[in-house]
Amino acid sequence: MFTSVLMIEKALTSADVEFVTTLHGEEPVAFHVLLQPRGDQADRLLRAIDDIALGELDEAAREREVPEGEEAKSAGQQALEVSLKALRAAGSEAEGRLVEDHPLDALKGLVGETGADEVIVLTDPHYVEEFFHRDWASRARHKVGVPVLKLFSHSKA
Repeated sequence: MFTSVLMIEKALTSADVEFVTTLHGEEPVAFHVLLQPRGDQADRLLRAIDDIALGELDEAAREREVPEGEEAKSAGQQALEVSLKALRAAGSEAEGRLVEDHPLDALKGLVGETGADEVIVLTDPHYVEEFFHRDWASRARHKVGVPVLKLFSHSKA
């Protein structure tokens, strides 16, 4: 069985689930999902810049409404449960947890713990961080010791 660590920031959409579960053809895949709620990530300014770069001015204006702290954890737990259920419904094994500390430390630890074959980082575009190679996928490539695939979410959850 192929083992993937899947790092996400929001609930997977049906298109995302189909995409990640078919990456390896008919080979069965076990997913270990790490979710860091968006409100616990980079500051609002970077998120707003990303929204503007995507032409989503309304989203940029709503960044102050993104839950943070305990509210983000509650929403994150719900998004994680929805994602795990969707992966299982697609025929994959799936377990997961919220990121409690630094996301890359959690990622490296989980890769070592599970003996993962790869890491998939599936997020919305983060143009500022990607430009400076400070996004999760760019930094993970130097840290985890397995191939890292960067994918963009297919649609808004």
